[in-house]
Amino acid sequence: MGIFCHLCFLASLLLVLHAGPTVKPVADYDIAKKYLMSFYNLVYKDPSPEGREPNPLPVKLQEMQKFFGLKVTGMLDKETLDVMKKPRCGVPDVAAFSTFGDKPRWKNNELTYRIVNYTPDMSAAEVDGSIEKALQVWAKVTPLKFTRINSGTADIMISFATKDHGDGMTFDGPLGTLAHAFAPGPGIGGDAHFDDDEFFTFSSSKGHVLFLVAAHEFGHSLGLSHSSVRGALMFPTYSFTDPTRSPLSSDDIEGIQSLYGPSVPKSDCKNMVWDAVTTFKGETVFFKASFFWRSSSSRSAVQNSINSFWPNAPDNIDAAYEGPEEDRVFFSKGKQVWAFNGQNLEPGYPKPLSSFGLPPSVTKVDAAVHNKNSGKTLLFFDKYYYRYDERENQMDKGYPKRVENVFLGITGQVTAAHMSNNNIYLFSDKNLYEFSSSERTLLRLLESNYFLSC
Repeated sequence: MGIFCHLCFLASLLLVLHAGPTVKPVADYDIAKKYLMSFYNLVYKDPSPEGREPNPLPVKLQEMQKFFGLKVTGMLDKETLDVMKKPRCGVPDVAAFSTFGDKPRWKNNELTYRIVNYTPDMSAAEVDGSIEKALQVWAKVTPLKFTRINSGTADIMISFATKDHGDGMTFDGPLGTLAHAFAPGPGIGGDAHFDDDEFFTFSSSKGHVLFLVAAHEFGHSLGLSHSSVRGALMFPTYSFTDPTRSPLSSDDIEGIQSLYGPSVPKSDCKNMVWDAVTTFKGETVFFKASFFWRSSSSRSAVQNSINSFWPNAPDNIDAAYEGPEEDRVFFSKGKQVWAFNGQNLEPGYPKPLSSFGLPPSVTKVDAAVHNKNSGKTLLFFDKYYYRYDERENQMDKGYPKRVENVFLGITGQVTAAHMSNNNIYLFSDKNLYEFSSSERTLLRLLESNYFLSC
């Protein structure tokens, strides 16, 4: 770009971008120009003498502001400039980055990776551990499996580089773009490059945690573009979060599972101690940590994250049951209850357990099961259970009762419960007790995966 054209460009910036009465220094407009050209496909054109060509700058600024959830003004205000100055991924945010079109994905679930070189900021063991951990973030929620190789060409080639490193996406030095990666495909597809002018760390907030940066870039390597959801791992800008916890949000999980599907249930699910079990829409649903499995007579179990299906539901729920109304399900955790109509949280929820008429001494519900024949819901707490009348919206008198005095033969605390074919199934640790719902007679002692094919 010639000097005259550069001055024209800056002049057009000054005409349309401002944040108030204070004139911004030219350096700020250079930042804005570079940012919009790099991440929002701003294409410079010589100013039209007739003034017929619309100025693309406000439109691109609005696009960027909308993506980041900022006030859409089309002007370079302080909030917008602050976002532009944050360290971020070097992959553009707009769809014009063509390699991310049409949902690219790897054709097989077993992928290889190779660490080509290392950063001097960390030990080789720390780099190895960070990379492996970052890949496992995605492996835990998909059927993907990653195998490291030490020579040859891997699906995902990982390297540290500076400035122009031969891929057409030049790094910009310290405190700018941290890394970039390429969508699945041949050649450079899937590869991830990290700017070695940045300072990477193993876990400290002083610098950039390689694990967090790598986990984001590997999202691109697997086919994800940037997310506009603040707090998502695939949000463009870097933010420090606890590296001992998974950085994935429900948006990230939903995105990656749309490409590869959910992870496959482990073969040892028969030894699982479930958080909760319920029927829902004709299927048996099992809950553990942040996941649930759906199983029916017509298909094998399918695993999903709880938040990908019920976005406002908590993880690690204590109990769940399907209510008398169609598509209505209740979750409880601690002293609160959530009610969902299908996937939508009902107005007014979550509510306290006391809204069911439970006394303050009940600090959590360990298990719950609804009997659609009687209209009663059993709520288990410690060694006791209460009976709630769904039609009258009140607790039945004469409760709580000791579980072992009614469900003869059960030993241990009830941890999950559900009803099927007019029988009540109570889970206790790794055991499953089958009772007649009418006579409370113990029929069979089963394994906890009786309803779950794995």
